[in-house]
Amino acid sequence: MKNLKFRIIERIDCLKVSFCLGLILLLIFSLSLSVNSQDRRPLRPVTTYSIVAFDKETGELGVAVQSHWFSVGAIVPWAEAGVGAVATQSFVDPSYGALGLELMRAGKTSEEALRGLLRADRNPEVRQVAMVDASGQVAVHTGKNCIPEAGHYKGDGFACQANLMLKNTVWEAMAKAYQNTKGELVDRLIAALEAAEKEGGDIRGRQSAAIIVVKGKSSGLWWKDRLFDLRVEDHPQPVEELKRLVKLAKAYQHMNRGDELLTENKIQEALNEYTKAMELYPDNPEMIFWPAVTMASVGKVQESLPLFKKVFALDPNWAILLPRLPEVGQFPKDKKLLKQILELAPKKKISRLDIR
Repeated sequence: MKNLKFRIIERIDCLKVSFCLGLILLLIFSLSLSVNSQDRRPLRPVTTYSIVAFDKETGELGVAVQSHWFSVGAIVPWAEAGVGAVATQSFVDPSYGALGLELMRAGKTSEEALRGLLRADRNPEVRQVAMVDASGQVAVHTGKNCIPEAGHYKGDGFACQANLMLKNTVWEAMAKAYQNTKGELVDRLIAALEAAEKEGGDIRGRQSAAIIVVKGKSSGLWWKDRLFDLRVEDHPQPVEELKRLVKLAKAYQHMNRGDELLTENKIQEALNEYTKAMELYPDNPEMIFWPAVTMASVGKVQESLPLFKKVFALDPNWAILLPRLPEVGQFPKDKKLLKQILELAPKKKISRLDIR
């Protein structure tokens, strides 16, 4: 019986080993199949210039790109908090993004991940790929058959790469701008894109742009880890528009932080965040209305009145919204206070207001 028991255990162990080997072989096959899946359809150059980067101070990871191609943000930029960032371009193969992150998540360095994917690719000579991992190690590849002008610059914790450029000085100009710009990672990434445009950019022109910035460490909640995830799908000046969206995103980040502080009853801290949002976008009625509501709710009525007046002038519908807030606990049930504020609204709207 004892020998039989041992033979059964050995058989189970053999099955476990066989199963694991099968999984490994399946993964290798899947990698090869995925990387080469585009061989069945015509190849076209999709992307022009991009940058991947790691911020040593914050640990943030980011990638930004611009192209004369519709919706470049859907296929080129990839990033995951605590893992890395990838830009896959030229004759683009999006699987470099998904599989590159998967390999880095499994513990591979950016160099190991990129090297493995290139080996499995039947057409590495037409790819341009850059990766940076969560430790700041960078790997970049420009295939010999990428359309000129094409090349890359590998720096400390970042890489700039470009193809189909008007001039062969674009990627170095991007690197210089990134290194010489102060501020958040997102600002330095935008500066690199702007430098590419000033240097001549894509020989075909411009159409779309995108940027992703993630935290250095994962919280396990990807929607909290993405600090910026913005796209310009089709625009005559995509980099300029992307820069505007980044500024707007920063303003809303301050608004969101203000809301969080307000729920913690940290009124002054919340107002400080709301003020920063208003300073970034002074003519956005949403960013004026809610700080005004907060001020009036905590007794700072006189300070709130100029803000309400500005909001109502921008869009009288905010005066219709205000009386609805007391019903759901978002404003004091004070008819006198409501009347004082609503007197600032355009007269033609007053008759429509319902003060309860």
